[in-house]
Amino acid sequence: MEKVYKNRIADGLLQRKLAGKGAVLIEGAKWCGKTTTAEQIAKSILYMSETGMVEQNIRLASLNPKLLLRGENPRLIDEWQIAPQLWDSVRFESDHGPLGQFILTGSSVPADMSKVIHSGTGRIGWIKMRPMSLWESHESTGEVSLAELFTAPDQVGGINKMDIEQVAFLTCRGGWPLAVDMDREIALDQAFDYIDAVEKRDISKVDGVERDPVRVHRLLRSLARNQGSQASFGTIRADLEANESDSLSEDTISSYIKALKEIFVVEDSEAWNPNLRSKTAIRTSDTRYFTDPSIATAALGIGPQDLVNDLNTFGLVFETLAIRDLRVYAEALNGKVYHFRDKNGLECDAVIHLRDGRYGLVEIKLGGDDLIDEGAETLLKLSGKIDTKRMKAPSFMMVLVGVGKYAYRREDGVYVVPVGCLKD
Repeated sequence: MEKVYKNRIADGLLQRKLAGKGAVLIEGAKWCGKTTTAEQIAKSILYMSETGMVEQNIRLASLNPKLLLRGENPRLIDEWQIAPQLWDSVRFESDHGPLGQFILTGSSVPADMSKVIHSGTGRIGWIKMRPMSLWESHESTGEVSLAELFTAPDQVGGINKMDIEQVAFLTCRGGWPLAVDMDREIALDQAFDYIDAVEKRDISKVDGVERDPVRVHRLLRSLARNQGSQASFGTIRADLEANESDSLSEDTISSYIKALKEIFVVEDSEAWNPNLRSKTAIRTSDTRYFTDPSIATAALGIGPQDLVNDLNTFGLVFETLAIRDLRVYAEALNGKVYHFRDKNGLECDAVIHLRDGRYGLVEIKLGGDDLIDEGAETLLKLSGKIDTKRMKAPSFMMVLVGVGKYAYRREDGVYVVPVGCLKD
């Protein structure tokens, strides 16, 4: 049976970027769907990593790059980072031709950009793709729109179709397009295969530095245990030494994590710095997340039933799923997701800040009335600390939950929305 393409939020972003730039670069984790999305509108395609053609493509990129760029526009150049010197040729053609000529896709940051002259500013646009959100994989009903929340509606409504077992499965399966339509057990295998490839090949291939797969696995396990926190390199080193009987320097850990970021396995959340009424110090460390929750569960070697049996771990990993979806939806709104924490421990899991200055505050909870109340209390407390004479008040406050029957607005104005009802 022919596989049917599921529309992605990036489809519209790509069309918009191509209308205003000569070329667009789509970056993101391997298997997240970059090439498939680009193929939907490309009129000609060059696969740089095509079997038997890699060395020839690399030579041509140095000797006659225009030959590789020849084809009907928009022309897709898949895994362009194999020959970084193509960048200047794409930039030159974009500067001297029509808009929308090229789409570049890459699952890693090029190791060597030393011979690249131009940054591409003004000629090349960027899109970051992530694994599928629940709306894109058709598991969210989409009855609550993030865009509409920024208009502060009097009411929202939605019925969540997912129970705790389904949320646990989706957390472990992840948003990998290949896995979405697979049988349950086969789908769960995909994340394990993904981290096997990361540990044994991808993390060393990104910059040519050989790294011990066993150490990579131990590091991924430590990051999984510390996701959603501001764990320092020292904390991670101590965790490795305490749990794995191994010792690594902080510089080595930094190098490993940098490589994981360059292949889009890790995507930390930057700290949000609002204007507050008090002079409370704001912590500026990034918060650690994987690009998909299934990376965490695979690194820990656990499955859906393990999550159901350990709700503390489930809550931590569910936060990564929620952040993934919020990032996908925010991208469509010209927004970015941040994290807030002050020195007194007041913390907000996600701040969605739009380009026009509007922002929303989000607490993420697995579910349960007590946790929802706790999340709402945190949001109201943070909102009360913001100096609205110096910046806008939050457009909305939301407790985003995994388990819960309905989406609704509380009497205190806080929205409660199951992730299975949310869309962009």
